[in-house]
Amino acid sequence: MKNIFLFILIVTLTISCGGDGTSLNSVIESKDLKKIRKKQNELVAKQTAISQDLKSIDEAIATLDTIKKYPLVTAIQVKPKDFKHFLELQGSVATKQNIILYPEFSGLLTKIHVKEGQKVTKGQLLATIDDGGLAQQVAQMEVQLSLAKTTFERQKRLWDQKIGSELEFLQAEANFHGQENAVNQLKSQLAKTALRAPFTGIVDDIITDQGTVIGAGSSQVMRLVNLDNMYLEAEVPESYLGDIVPGKTAEIFFPVLNEYINTKVSQVSNYINPNNRTFKITITIPNKNKHIKPNLTAKIKINDYSNATAILIPQSIINENALGQQYIYMIIDKNDSKGKAKKVIIETGKTQGDFIEIISGLESGNEVIDEGARNVNEGQTVKVLK
Repeated sequence: MKNIFLFILIVTLTISCGGDGTSLNSVIESKDLKKIRKKQNELVAKQTAISQDLKSIDEAIATLDTIKKYPLVTAIQVKPKDFKHFLELQGSVATKQNIILYPEFSGLLTKIHVKEGQKVTKGQLLATIDDGGLAQQVAQMEVQLSLAKTTFERQKRLWDQKIGSELEFLQAEANFHGQENAVNQLKSQLAKTALRAPFTGIVDDIITDQGTVIGAGSSQVMRLVNLDNMYLEAEVPESYLGDIVPGKTAEIFFPVLNEYINTKVSQVSNYINPNNRTFKITITIPNKNKHIKPNLTAKIKINDYSNATAILIPQSIINENALGQQYIYMIIDKNDSKGKAKKVIIETGKTQGDFIEIISGLESGNEVIDEGARNVNEGQTVKVLK
């Protein structure tokens, strides 16, 4: 820039006038070598004088304008802070009381006694299957059982009085108990024609219509769900095995419901999946309003690490050398607003948003270069802006 300015100045002087008031053009046109050399000497002298003046001005500016002399940076003073690291996971809501009911008896589905969305109690009759005459068989066998019982009781009274033979008494007893077992077995089969609720819950879906022929263990009749005992399942990397234990506080967020719940880890699996090196955790979910449904996705945050006196710095100011070591620039020998940049090798820990914990290399009270950290060198004097 200086040379351009000097060149323009010389050209202007050259064009405007000569050293003795004669224009440069007239001197050149005279073709007088002596006059031309004289004009050259005059211009060189002026150029030298201007260069010396510019040098003096540059020195004065360098002395007075100190801002341009040093790199401008900002600094932060590190202080101990309460640091909490959270492990973030994805989970899915589940319930152990969410089942599809299958019949234990094959036949015609003669009657469905409930409706979808209806709340039922444990043991309540949900549907009835045609017994195919089984009830009549039970009634006939109960008549035979009554006769066998009467015969046995009579033989027992006689035998107690030492009347009759022991063989007749034993035959009557065996006939009575055999008939009794047969009736109980048939009643057990008849009970399977009634589909009852295995637990208290809500009839979520009726799958098979009334009047359909269904098969034992193969036909889906209805789905029964209980929304009281809900829980979350999530997979955790094995590296957190020592940090995630039962009782750990967990913050649950349901994006669909825009709702937060604070709860605790209730169970930690003892098995590590060899395919993805994770273990499962279970988190109990309170569901008083019954609006949390099975298979609902959730975001889980678990506080796996805490440090009440942690040193935190922005991640953006950390550099890395050729050896893979992380370093920052700290300000030392600070005098007023100036100081020296010192490269410090650091060891980092866990992150929290844009900040990272420093395990070693920094202490409370140290000043670390923030903005401008990537433009300074070891031992360079910098000016710290407030």
